[in-house]
Amino acid sequence: MAPQRKQPEPLRHEQKYHISQGSAAYLSQVLGRTMWIDENADRYGEYHIRSLYFDDCFNTAMSDKIDGVQHRDKYRIRIYNLSDRVIMLERKRKKGDYISKLSVPLSRDLAEQIIAGDPYGLERLGHPLLQDMFRQMTTRLLKPVVVVDYVREAYTHPAENTRVTLDKQLRTGLFSTDLFDANLPTIPCLHNETVILEVKYDRRFPEFIRPMLSSIPAQRSAISKYTFCRRLEFNL
Repeated sequence: MAPQRKQPEPLRHEQKYHISQGSAAYLSQVLGRTMWIDENADRYGEYHIRSLYFDDCFNTAMSDKIDGVQHRDKYRIRIYNLSDRVIMLERKRKKGDYISKLSVPLSRDLAEQIIAGDPYGLERLGHPLLQDMFRQMTTRLLKPVVVVDYVREAYTHPAENTRVTLDKQLRTGLFSTDLFDANLPTIPCLHNETVILEVKYDRRFPEFIRPMLSSIPAQRSAISKYTFCRRLEFNL
């Protein structure tokens, strides 16, 4: 694979809220009239996401989030609907009030190699994220730590590349890192009534979407599904 020229990662706004199931049902109705349902959704307008998050030997990703560090990175491998048809390695970067995401598709073999803690050859594969993963695994001992599961309902609009998601049924695989085990036992991390609303956009939030979101009671929070799941582990 030829080396890829490093491109600046686009920065986007991201806002997160706790809302009720009733508010989520209302948003499903109003957003569906104005925005597009994510093309990956099933006939119920949803799809399943499973992520395997990584952290270093000092649990830096978790402690930085809890301490409110403004510039921080998280690494994960993500699959959809418990299938290995699409496997993505992602680095989510937080810069103050902005986020960016760099991702690269993986083969099943390469994903399992990374999960097993073997960085051999990643530095030669050409993609900046794979080279970064090699550095993180060899210098900071980055390793898989927790499986995070949830169901997502997503709406998009081309204006400012806006994306609104409703994430439900947040669960964790606790101490297992078996990303591809469709029968992995998981337990809930939040009250069943709680839905996580996420809003992402490029520069300015479209004014025609704002009234739909402001019409519901919502508690803005620095939510981290990763931290919720890991905290549950530490409390058991």
